[in-house]
Amino acid sequence: MLNIAVFASGKGSNFKAILDAINSGQIRNARVAVVISNNSGAGALVIGREYGIPALHMSRIKFESDESFATGIQSVLSSYKVNFIVLAGYMKKIDPSIIRAYKNKILNIHPALLPKFGGQGMYGLRVHEAVLGAREKESGATVHLVDEEYDRGPIVLQKRIRIDNGDTPESLAAKVLEIEHEIYPEAIRLFAEGNIRIDNHKQVTISR
Repeated sequence: MLNIAVFASGKGSNFKAILDAINSGQIRNARVAVVISNNSGAGALVIGREYGIPALHMSRIKFESDESFATGIQSVLSSYKVNFIVLAGYMKKIDPSIIRAYKNKILNIHPALLPKFGGQGMYGLRVHEAVLGAREKESGATVHLVDEEYDRGPIVLQKRIRIDNGDTPESLAAKVLEIEHEIYPEAIRLFAEGNIRIDNHKQVTISR
């Protein structure tokens, strides 16, 4: 059973897609144990509360140091018996101590075809502006494991879409978000069913 902690900073649409997939039976052997946000006004916290899921606001400014902040998060994860972490629009970098504690058990989704258009500062409309500025013919979304570098962890799933001539950063963002809602629950399902293997060379193998 995956006991999942969702980390989110915004409205929580990917979080909602994951919850819907769990509640519909698309994802079995998994539950969301807690949702954590650095933003007290995050829609993800509202969604969590609506579904009866513990929803916690944990901001760095409430702690004396980065170390105490990471320790506080680790304590929460332990108290909810979390064994898997899903980043759903979380705008803060995960502390290395948490990455080590949950090695190969932290997922993120990025609104582009990694390794292109990833890295520090590449989030939200900035990604889609960069994609269009590079005159790419396609874009998409990538689910990847989280390591200590931004958007560099092993890729689990990708899905591509065509870029149309009239696309704007906003229209491209909307199209990419639709496929995020498809592939993120699918990636979690694969982990929940034990169909993902990561070898010592960080290569991901999927069995279906």
